[in-house]
Amino acid sequence: MKLGTLKEGGRDGTLVVVSRDLSRAVRVPAIAATLQQALDDWERTAPRLNQVSEVLNGSRAETIDAEPVFALDPDRLAAPLPRAYEFVDGSAYLPHVERVRKARGAEVPATFYTDPLMYQATSAGFLGPRDPILVASEDYGIDLEAEVVVVTDDVPMGVSPAEAAGHIQLIGLVNDVSLRNLIPAELAKGFGFLQSKPRSALSPVLVTPDELGPAWRGYKVHLPMLTHINGAWFGAPEAGVDMQFDFAQLVAHAARTRPLAAGTLVGSGTVANQDTSLGASCLAEKRTVETLEHGKPITPFLRFGDRVRIEMLDGEGRSLFGAIEQTVKQATV
Repeated sequence: MKLGTLKEGGRDGTLVVVSRDLSRAVRVPAIAATLQQALDDWERTAPRLNQVSEVLNGSRAETIDAEPVFALDPDRLAAPLPRAYEFVDGSAYLPHVERVRKARGAEVPATFYTDPLMYQATSAGFLGPRDPILVASEDYGIDLEAEVVVVTDDVPMGVSPAEAAGHIQLIGLVNDVSLRNLIPAELAKGFGFLQSKPRSALSPVLVTPDELGPAWRGYKVHLPMLTHINGAWFGAPEAGVDMQFDFAQLVAHAARTRPLAAGTLVGSGTVANQDTSLGASCLAEKRTVETLEHGKPITPFLRFGDRVRIEMLDGEGRSLFGAIEQTVKQATV
């Protein structure tokens, strides 16, 4: 099933079940008012939500459980989780880590090959799929980062990867915006990201793993991550290739010393391949490749007015999660 959130009903929005083709939706107040409420009681709510999904996809019913079925307008959608208790973001793609660290003169830690890199990301508010990227200055080095993200139910502390796999309930996409020119000085303090990581945007819907069919195997999404900037193709690296750690391993890593609350998001990190002909999922990586080839970066970071589109298509060219479509705008501070 596919789940989204309308921009109505308060800060956490209103949960809707969305049709497989992303054209129709229905509210489900008798089951859960918000996605967070559904995740808090997932064992009970998931089967009921799935029943609604089956009716929505199997008929042209005008109402389901007395709730009207309506045409879905992406502009009305908030992030599926407008705010979450936790977002931990990995960096599971070795090519991305190698290139970006090389660009700032840093070595890849030897432990990366056996122990995931992960940081505590911003979760107090996620941008909707059509919300603008607001940044005060172009001098910050505005960058997109196209990633896959999974959402868990309650995860006990100390779970094994095999156990963690059973707690992955939803999958989606995230544009994990970075301010590249702020990162080096911030990391030099030895305390991690803060100002260099503004709010991220989530895909229009999150989906259960079964919606991906054979593309979900080995706890990875085996599909290209398709990115356009200003309407031009930017990259389509394969998300199932060159991923050093799968999502079961990433969830287990996050839960090693603490439990994870229902609604925790775990990110893959920027999707990247060794094969650079497939393009990139962030500008920092493209600029690094350009530096290696030409001695200097050629592609600029994002500027005000630039448009970003991120999505994944199935084997028949249909959008699975809907597209993240954002315009970079100057924030007033």
